[in-house]
Amino acid sequence: MPAPRAREERRPLLARRPRGPRRWRRTAAAAVLLVEALERAAFFGVSANLVLYLNSARFHWDGQQASRAALVFLGASYLLAPVGGWLADAYLGRHRAIALSLLLYLSASSLLPATAFLDGRRSFCGEVPESSLGPACPSPDCPRASPAPYCAPTLYSGLLLLALAASSIRSNLTSFGADQVMDLGRHASRRFFNWLYWSINVGAVLSLLVVAFIQQNVNFLLGYGITVGCVGLAFFIFLFATPIFVTKPPAGSQVSSMLKLALQNCCPRLWHRHSTRDSQGTQTLPAQRSPQPGPTPQEDMANFQVLVKILPVMVTLVPYWMVYFQMQSTYVLQGLHLHIPNIFPEYPSNSSVALRAEGSSYKIPEAWLLLANVVVVLILVPVKDRLLDPLLLRCKLLPSALQKMALGMFFGFASVVVAGGLEMERLQYIHRNETVSQQIGKNVYYAAPLSIWWQVPQYLLIGISEIFASIPGLEFAYSEAPRSMQGAIMGIFFCLSGVGSLLGSSLVALLSLPGGWLYCPKDFGNINNCRMDLYFFLLASIQAATALLFIWIASRYERAAQGPISQSCPSRDRG
Repeated sequence: MPAPRAREERRPLLARRPRGPRRWRRTAAAAVLLVEALERAAFFGVSANLVLYLNSARFHWDGQQASRAALVFLGASYLLAPVGGWLADAYLGRHRAIALSLLLYLSASSLLPATAFLDGRRSFCGEVPESSLGPACPSPDCPRASPAPYCAPTLYSGLLLLALAASSIRSNLTSFGADQVMDLGRHASRRFFNWLYWSINVGAVLSLLVVAFIQQNVNFLLGYGITVGCVGLAFFIFLFATPIFVTKPPAGSQVSSMLKLALQNCCPRLWHRHSTRDSQGTQTLPAQRSPQPGPTPQEDMANFQVLVKILPVMVTLVPYWMVYFQMQSTYVLQGLHLHIPNIFPEYPSNSSVALRAEGSSYKIPEAWLLLANVVVVLILVPVKDRLLDPLLLRCKLLPSALQKMALGMFFGFASVVVAGGLEMERLQYIHRNETVSQQIGKNVYYAAPLSIWWQVPQYLLIGISEIFASIPGLEFAYSEAPRSMQGAIMGIFFCLSGVGSLLGSSLVALLSLPGGWLYCPKDFGNINNCRMDLYFFLLASIQAATALLFIWIASRYERAAQGPISQSCPSRDRG
């Protein structure tokens, strides 16, 4: 097996000097990390203030509609990941799939700045529908129906195309970067995933510090224009670094073989009927096959058995992703109803009236609370990579990827519990009518007099959970997947992340129905009559139950890995 693959791979064109291969492999990995940082900066630039953008006077979406749209976008950006992974494995190859995805990314991301000004909205969305006049409400508790969200078809179409491009890059760039360092030692891929996550959060810092501030306090046109520039720069760097990349041609995806084996094992009668009907057509297939050898039926069955063991581990992570994506949806909505201080506080002296008036309009962007999550990752990833992991490795105490993932789920549980406790405290002020009105952009929110900095602990806990759940999860999916299915398995890993986001969105939609905890029609964009604390505690209970299930499944997987499967893993890594 190593010899045929060596003929198929395209080695880096610039690796010609004696120390060239090692040096150029690291340069290629650095180029991948830079592209990842720029793409993540663009992604966070789109998602960080998406709730605020849709909730603004431009579109008149209420809080639940905007929150659902953000969760749908985040979920689709993960849910569609298997599509990009399968296309790369079967037809395009990872390099070409990433290049085409960046091109689609560049086109789709241009829709948001186009709808940020009036003429662009009229071109893409039409005129704003006029609100219909009706009779006065006979009682103070009379419910009012929320208007249909303006420009929803256009925005959802653009966001879904953007999610498709982002998901394809996510599923392919991760494994493409690991391919660049696979010959640098047995721990090279683990270290690459550490620094990959670090570069993701560098992009997040750039986006949250600069883009989120501009979007909230200057205008969304300039803010979303910067995201388009980040994607364009990432596209240029990726094409410029092509000569030093190790690229592999599409070797064919085994997804269809896996589906056939699943059908054969789950529904033998249906499979027998299908195989009998297609027996004449399959007799001509050997003459039509390419001369390249494909996997044998025994290899297909072995890979299928590995897939069956991997999937339950990844599926039990879904409730963790439900909790994780709250920091970009309901955490944001909660923060908009806490007291947000001005960046430039009003001082009684040493400042002019004009300066005080100008400074008072610049609120700290609520999206900056994500920096608490990001800073934790930026600090702890180098500490983990340079100090903690080598120390534990020397002491032979380095926990497995599955044990780290279980610890990460605990920190996710703690984060949502803290968020629920803060929401209970916030609602106490609301029920006593102790609210302050604050203008964010062009919108007025009625907030509790609790500082937004009380949200920092829940963001910190989510950041710690990422280090222990998400990074080892990537390492687990890449290292345990059969070589011919790495793109598809990475796609499935990210797809299940999207399932968690969509389940969170569905739960929000269900609880927003009349009689639900999140049904608050009197507020019209505010959440002061909602019981979001109960929603957070419900998520915490789901996370706790599935964490116990995950520990049981992970222990069974590790015991099974000591048998025949562990003997096949080293050959899979080498070959």
